[in-house]
Amino acid sequence: MRIGELSRKTGVPVPTIKYYVREGLLPAGELTSRNQASYGEAHERRLRLIRALLDVGGMRVAEIADVLAAVDDPERPLHNVLGAAADRIGSASVEHDDAESAAAQDVVAGLISRRGWRTHESNSAAADLSKALAAMARLGHEAFAEVLDDYADAAEQVARADLGYVDRQVAVADVVESVVVGTVLGEAVFSALRRLAHVDASARLYGEDGAQERKTI
Repeated sequence: MRIGELSRKTGVPVPTIKYYVREGLLPAGELTSRNQASYGEAHERRLRLIRALLDVGGMRVAEIADVLAAVDDPERPLHNVLGAAADRIGSASVEHDDAESAAAQDVVAGLISRRGWRTHESNSAAADLSKALAAMARLGHEAFAEVLDDYADAAEQVARADLGYVDRQVAVADVVESVVVGTVLGEAVFSALRRLAHVDASARLYGEDGAQERKTI
């Protein structure tokens, strides 16, 4: 297909497609003449992945370029591809050097050790968790650390579901893409599901039915 048709099928403007090609996110089309190029299904699929990582995953173009470079590297183990995707999800919040930060880092290191997770407290996700716990502590909610293992139980279940989906893919290209989708877009899915569950739990606990039930206990 021509670039115009690719644009119509994906909803991405032609100038944006050309920008992605210049930035190395999208392979160039196959030249059919001096000023014409042809694009195929692989271009359409990659373009949809780029847009999903931008629009749903909230990633920046430079971050997507790093992830796609890992996806396109045939020598890169799947575990490392997943890491490349996961490392781009983390926040860019300001680091603090205070008692709350030090305590939070100790809590996270203890959690990783206690659960036998094959990672390290220097992992970007561990750093994000420490920042979140420290922020909670500064607001007087340091007791939140007491429910971390409950959250970890749920996280392990979600991680198994993510990788179970990835493992169902047969073609190597599909597996690698699924790692990125399951990691980045799965984060958005789980966040949305958690918010929905919060609404339900709140209604059950604090809504009229929940209030009535507590009165009868």
